[in-house]
Amino acid sequence: MLILLPPSEGKAPAGDGPPVGGLSFPKLDRPRKRVLTALARASRRRDALDVLGLSPGLAPELAKNLELQTAGTLPAAELYTGVLYDNLGLDRLSPQARARAEESVLIFSGLWGVLRPADRVPPYRLAMGVNLPPIGPLAAFWRPLITPELERLPGLVVDMRSSAYAAAWRPGSRGVSVRVLKGGKVVSHMAKATRGEVAGRLLESGLTPETPDELVKALEDLGYRVALTGGRLDVLLP
Repeated sequence: MLILLPPSEGKAPAGDGPPVGGLSFPKLDRPRKRVLTALARASRRRDALDVLGLSPGLAPELAKNLELQTAGTLPAAELYTGVLYDNLGLDRLSPQARARAEESVLIFSGLWGVLRPADRVPPYRLAMGVNLPPIGPLAAFWRPLITPELERLPGLVVDMRSSAYAAAWRPGSRGVSVRVLKGGKVVSHMAKATRGEVAGRLLESGLTPETPDELVKALEDLGYRVALTGGRLDVLLP
């Protein structure tokens, strides 16, 4: 089973590990350097906030984009601190579940393409939805590079990404996209919390569903109400 996650806007402020290197999926290293270089150039522009889609309050964060090759790093599992990751609780998983997370969890990133939880990277600011000069839309840039890397990985794909990150790789018929509904309506903030909780409980359970129907059974066994329609699985909140 593969669990696909977006990154989060919330990030740890700094890392204390060695400079970035030795990431998973080494065939992505060269394009990672291209994006890193383009990001540094964009971050020096007078209109950097507009180019990167950042609010004025995040202007101090641009300095981090200029030091990515030498900045201290920390595991992706500790870097991302948003609602989804708070509820997933990678740092609170049992040793067995943490080992499963290293095999199953894939974190998509506008800068790094795709990461595993143990990959050490520095804090940065770059969303997948950015049109980064001169590279262009990042999802379109990453898609042909990520696809052959992930197509060779076996297992059911449980897709918990937002739409911008989902555009970087489409798992096809073996993928199930997870949506969260309350009162028949899609929810946003609560959806992130629920997806994180569901991912954490799947990892802790040790269950390894191989088909969408088996995923439905696994989640029902964990106490969730779910509905499967084609390649979409709805988690139904009371």
